[in-house]
Amino acid sequence: MNFEHEESKLDFVKHRKKFFLISGIFLLGGIILLATLGLNLGIDFRAGTTMDVLANETITTEEIQSHFEDAGYEPEDIRLAGEDSTTARAKFVGGLTQKETLELQGFFEDIYGNTPSVSTVTPMVGEELARNAIISVLIASVGIILYITVRFQFLYGLSAIIALFHDALFILVVFSMTQMEVNIPFIAAVLTIVGYSINDTIVTFDRIRENMSLEKRVKDFDDLARIVNKSLIQTLARSINTVLTVVFAAAALFVLGGEGLRTFSFALVVGLVAGTYSSLFIAAQVWLVLKSKQLKKQKQKKMELEPEG
Repeated sequence: MNFEHEESKLDFVKHRKKFFLISGIFLLGGIILLATLGLNLGIDFRAGTTMDVLANETITTEEIQSHFEDAGYEPEDIRLAGEDSTTARAKFVGGLTQKETLELQGFFEDIYGNTPSVSTVTPMVGEELARNAIISVLIASVGIILYITVRFQFLYGLSAIIALFHDALFILVVFSMTQMEVNIPFIAAVLTIVGYSINDTIVTFDRIRENMSLEKRVKDFDDLARIVNKSLIQTLARSINTVLTVVFAAAALFVLGGEGLRTFSFALVVGLVAGTYSSLFIAAQVWLVLKSKQLKKQKQKKMELEPEG
């Protein structure tokens, strides 16, 4: 696709308020949803026990659920794994006592001839994992804004961070709406999206800076709007082609990768779409607004310093 000859037809800057309004309404509704419904936190972030039941033949979720009920237990979630579905992972929120764990291990060993493996996350470990996840995202964000500020200007960095928080909040809102489990792979996906999104944003900003340098004089909002719109059109084909390529790969992981990769791949697909949208229609537009205000202040200051008469 070639959009360079469509400059007269495509005007993204003209619709910037619509982009802001759409994102604002969605994120505001999402914040309300997060405050009421919340996130479906996995055992990675709260106390619990995970038990992997191993079999020598294909098993079903219903079969394992029935066995747990026979033993007098009810796991919160059961998922199958392995090429032939020979492993079932059961999760218990709040955790099992040592006595309960040993009882279940013996129970399933009698049935399948294999001792289930068990892992437990204590409340302290869950809190530490959640804290470290938040710190990781914050460190990545600070590093990004410093890098962009050094390479470009502070306004570019500020715009990029606003777009990144837009992407992160977008993913959280979607996961709150779908109630998909938030676990360690989810955090990995968010950090991956942060890197991808900022890369896409830098490409757009680099084109804006290049087009700015070609202008003899940039004096007002209209000049900036023309440059930003031209830059967006020039990078649009690249952004669409790139995101489609990666989305297809992430979608394939979601469909064929099994339960273990489902959270990661779903977050990746959502984040890729949000990241491309924000790079083109949030970051660049926010920079335009901030830069136009800066030019306006500089112009007013210059007029105040000029002698009268």
